[in-house]
Amino acid sequence: MKKPVVALVGRPNVGKSTIFNRLVGKKVSIIEDTPGITRDRIYGNVEYRDYNFHLIDTGGIDLESSAFQEEIKAQASLAIDEADVILFVVDGKDGLTANDFAVRDMLLKTKRKIIVVINKCDSNRIQETEYEFYELGFEKYFQVSGEHNLGFMELLDEIVSDFEPIQEEYQNAIKFSIIGRPNVGKSSLVNALLNEDRVIVSDVAGTTRDAIDTVFTYHSEEYVVIDTAGMRKKGRVYETVEKYSLLRSMKAIDRSDVCCLVLNAEEGIVEHDKHIAGYAIEAGKAIVLVVNKWDVVKDKDQAMKKWIKDIANNFQFMPYAKVVFLSSKTKKRIHTLMPEVLKAYENSHKEIKTSLLNNVIMDAYALNQPPSYKGKRLKIYFSIQVGVQPPTFNIQVNSKGLIHFSYERYLENKIRESFDFTGTPIVLQFKNKGE
Repeated sequence: MKKPVVALVGRPNVGKSTIFNRLVGKKVSIIEDTPGITRDRIYGNVEYRDYNFHLIDTGGIDLESSAFQEEIKAQASLAIDEADVILFVVDGKDGLTANDFAVRDMLLKTKRKIIVVINKCDSNRIQETEYEFYELGFEKYFQVSGEHNLGFMELLDEIVSDFEPIQEEYQNAIKFSIIGRPNVGKSSLVNALLNEDRVIVSDVAGTTRDAIDTVFTYHSEEYVVIDTAGMRKKGRVYETVEKYSLLRSMKAIDRSDVCCLVLNAEEGIVEHDKHIAGYAIEAGKAIVLVVNKWDVVKDKDQAMKKWIKDIANNFQFMPYAKVVFLSSKTKKRIHTLMPEVLKAYENSHKEIKTSLLNNVIMDAYALNQPPSYKGKRLKIYFSIQVGVQPPTFNIQVNSKGLIHFSYERYLENKIRESFDFTGTPIVLQFKNKGE
């Protein structure tokens, strides 16, 4: 069963991002100083009672501003097209503007369920003017305050009223997704794995329109491969917003145990490849890099050396990812993929004994103590693994404010030197003693 999609749409400064954070349940960072990862976070996951849905935030539509408006309108159009329910956010304090009616006109053309969300409803004056918003001509209106967290239970009840509780099929099967930008050979790779033409294959970028799940057997075990939907549609309006076309891939990433990021051997690495990888890492997923269309490469030995170097330079934020070179067209080296998928999956579920972990961390600390800061020096007391997928480690210290990102990276490298976590990110959580 596919997870429903809900989109937030409206003009600028009506509080969409605040509402997004309330519904997702956390403040989502927009930009992070990690090389190669763009964090234009427009996508989240919401769990409410027995329901689960994707949430999309969109840029504000402004008639008076020309900067990026074509991209923003395209982004909103894509979100509207993806959505099962649209939350049309308006400002309860400022009332309706020409921009609100411009958004209304866009939404009237769709047959999706529309809920008007009147935000900033934290004063009595709102109740006096609420009837103004009925002029928009929709059926459902809800008053909320994103800032004060008011009215969201009622809104959520309405959002999920037509949804069915999520029942994930093949719960025990390992799921891996084939992700990547258009025309890198994702569907061809799925067909090569399945050894049959289950998925439409075409040279037109964006042929696959929806995520396709296929169950297959490998070494007597069942697996689910998810071929991600076309990452953009035909037409200039979508061509200009590749970063927003991540929506469909992110839905597949969310459901995967392992992500296989497909790169095109003919074209090399582009920025969009790194964006997609960034979302997989942010979601904590194990990952395998797949260089496809290897059949067109002539001097394969030299090309492989160059590719490995280029991958190291472009994907510095995930040096642990294994790389496989194959051709989905000729099926050469196709056998190299599944062993790496399974290894990445196993490593993402690996659990380390507390005593062994503490030995590694304390040895690393003794070998290289961090410099003191304002007369204080970091002390490490105790370490324990608290989660898997990705493996997550709790490290108790005297003051987590003394942790420098370079020292955190040093400890991660020491953990990886001692334990095989190839193919999976790991997370270090620093806690003050007693926290």
